[in-house]
Amino acid sequence: MSAHDCKVRTADWARDDETLRRLRHAVFVVEQKVPEDLEWDGIDADCEHAIAEDGAGSPVGCARLLPDGHIGRMAVLREWRGRGVGGAILEHLVARARARGHAVARLNAQTHAIPFYEAHGFAVAGDEYDDAGIPHRAMERALR
Repeated sequence: MSAHDCKVRTADWARDDETLRRLRHAVFVVEQKVPEDLEWDGIDADCEHAIAEDGAGSPVGCARLLPDGHIGRMAVLREWRGRGVGGAILEHLVARARARGHAVARLNAQTHAIPFYEAHGFAVAGDEYDDAGIPHRAMERALR
């Protein structure tokens, strides 16, 4: 299966929070060992979320757009990685950031994922730093 076999939709935190939590828990807390208290920062209700679902409607990935134009919490289930799902989610949120009038989309990429974000027009915009024991770098993409 590929990204063509899934669809990305805008999610509603109040309605979809259990699904979003389940995806992020699997990727960040279980797989990457991010402490629960760091994953749940209390701002999800203020963010716009996107969910990718397979052809049967099962969730396979998600991410969020913060009010300031930052994209974050990109999580794709391991078996769906490398199939274009993350790119579809990312482009959905870039389009939403542009529609909201943001001049720049920003994100904080795990360093191993920098080539993925570069392939979607993002450029490194800061030095490496540690977040939850994982090396990251700030990245940005002009939207105008």
